[in-house]
Amino acid sequence: MRRTTIATIATAALLLTATACTGDDITTKPTKTGAAAPEASTPAEAPEDEPTKATVAKVGDTITLKGQEDGEQVDATLKKLIDPAEPKDEFFTPEDGNRWVAAQFELTNTGTKPYADSPSNGAQVADADGQRFQATFADTKAGPSMASEAKVPPGEKVLGWITFEVPKASKITTVQFGLNSGFADQTGQWRVS
Repeated sequence: MRRTTIATIATAALLLTATACTGDDITTKPTKTGAAAPEASTPAEAPEDEPTKATVAKVGDTITLKGQEDGEQVDATLKKLIDPAEPKDEFFTPEDGNRWVAAQFELTNTGTKPYADSPSNGAQVADADGQRFQATFADTKAGPSMASEAKVPPGEKVLGWITFEVPKASKITTVQFGLNSGFADQTGQWRVS
């Protein structure tokens, strides 16, 4: 009896360790592209061992992301990027030496559970120097801000703008988004320059 208990505990510990080592995954491969791909003529027989060129997600593309819990899945689309984004009014503006960049996301719940999140917490932009910038609370002329607390049933979507404050000299190259306020193992990344 004692050996069986020890063997069961050891097996469970090994499985938990293997599961915990899965690590984070940043995906740039779109599941759907925003623009129709041009038709290409293909030879009658294409070699099977020929490598395919990896596609990098760009503005307009959709990346499917999974959350931390079973059944959490969202098709995230970076619909538009405005750089610089104009403030909605003269009272709330970027700090001196900075500008706002606004990204419009459409998040469609393709999972089996409701998607409940604060989407802007899981978004960031990066510049050519590798600096990363989190979202800021700002309203721009680009359009309505993303809901600060989204509760989206399966099959429905949420659409809105997420704003980032970056130095005027920064050249934004990528936009990232992850579920569960960015704590999910998967992060989608779009190249914007």
